[in-house]
Amino acid sequence: MKKSILIVDDEKAARFGMKLALEKDGYNVMEACDGIDAFQVIKAKSPSLIFLDINMPKINGIQVLEEINQMENPPMIVIVTAYGSERVAVEAMKKGAYDYISKPYEIDELRLIAQHAFEKLALEEENARLRSEIDRLGSRGTIVGESREMNQVFNKIEKVGPSDVTVLVQGESGSGKELAAKEIHKKSSRKNRPMIIMNCAALPETLIESELFGHEKGAFTGATERRLGKFELADKGTIFLDEIGDMSPNTQAKVLRVLQEQSFERLGGTETLRVDVRLISATHKDLLKEIKEGNFREDLYYRLKVVEILLPPLRNRREDIIILAEKFIQYFSEKHRKNVKSISNEAVKVFTRYSWPGNVRELQNVIESAVVMANAETLEISDFPGEISNSDSKLSFDYNLPFRDAKKIVVDTFERDFVSRKLAENNGNISKAAEALGMHRQSLQHKLKELNMR
Repeated sequence: MKKSILIVDDEKAARFGMKLALEKDGYNVMEACDGIDAFQVIKAKSPSLIFLDINMPKINGIQVLEEINQMENPPMIVIVTAYGSERVAVEAMKKGAYDYISKPYEIDELRLIAQHAFEKLALEEENARLRSEIDRLGSRGTIVGESREMNQVFNKIEKVGPSDVTVLVQGESGSGKELAAKEIHKKSSRKNRPMIIMNCAALPETLIESELFGHEKGAFTGATERRLGKFELADKGTIFLDEIGDMSPNTQAKVLRVLQEQSFERLGGTETLRVDVRLISATHKDLLKEIKEGNFREDLYYRLKVVEILLPPLRNRREDIIILAEKFIQYFSEKHRKNVKSISNEAVKVFTRYSWPGNVRELQNVIESAVVMANAETLEISDFPGEISNSDSKLSFDYNLPFRDAKKIVVDTFERDFVSRKLAENNGNISKAAEALGMHRQSLQHKLKELNMR
């Protein structure tokens, strides 16, 4: 933070004495002879702190104070007043001045006020930075992750959210596709309108069209009354169609029409209904493969994926596993009124080696079960299912991965394990661990950051 001070006083000698004292402490000091001159300096130089004399010609200090406080990011102001005018100074503080000093003043008092003012400014700047960081993390909503892969996802959500384009979210089951869709909706202009969610794989084909488009009374056996469909309910909002790859070709054609014309008819009805909806869809299937096999419409595919977001499987972002685990421990401890606070180092090692075929959903379920059954504050390997606890005997990963991705998992796991052991052997002392590893301290710190190790 720059430490610049503006002295506003119509007496040249008063400005000179104050400037001389403050410059000895390293401040960049500027001068203004009256209020009008002060506004020009503020506009050109943006000082952080102003020592403002009350009694000046043209425009007095109180008026200058009021004008400055109307600015977007006003500087901090210390009122300078004559001895015996403390009442006026107190009134100025009620109007937003930080402090006041009376003439004649002691040099040490002047320097101390300036020091405290900049300490307060530094604190406010740090608080603003922290709030910005909290807002940044909070903007990610319920999706958690600090890996490069997830940061790419967050950046895409941030960019696509405010637009109205269709988005196709792809990823394995349990990777968080619905959470991503919800975050897109939250960042859109439709966030105060409904978001309707439907899983296309959860219903038989005969019911999907009724669920999507609604039906009139008597449209089919059992249709005893009119029912509004998901598209109608989502009007002016967002509809999320999960597992759209399981939708029949006949229903795909009707969804395509809604995207193209923003209109449809209820089953058994003749009235054409117009809707304004944003469509977000998701699938774990390879839709290009489904198109080649004749199971999915190519024209619908390209309408769905104006923007495509790929959610990485958990095994490809291993640095996020423990971050997620800690979040789940905190959440389920509160939910189930348990006193579980952490996960043991041995369990951490096992978690980062396990392949997590069920992705984030599997991790969430495993943590909830362990928290419910736990008898201590720390979760141990024995608190988890056998397929996880036994995975420590060998490195587990998906052999369908590309060679480079599989190699990265092996190398990262080895490095994390090797570095962890050396740190443990040296009681967490970075310098000693670096020496044991044959590395420079700075290189080890870089490696710890790269491996997301704390």
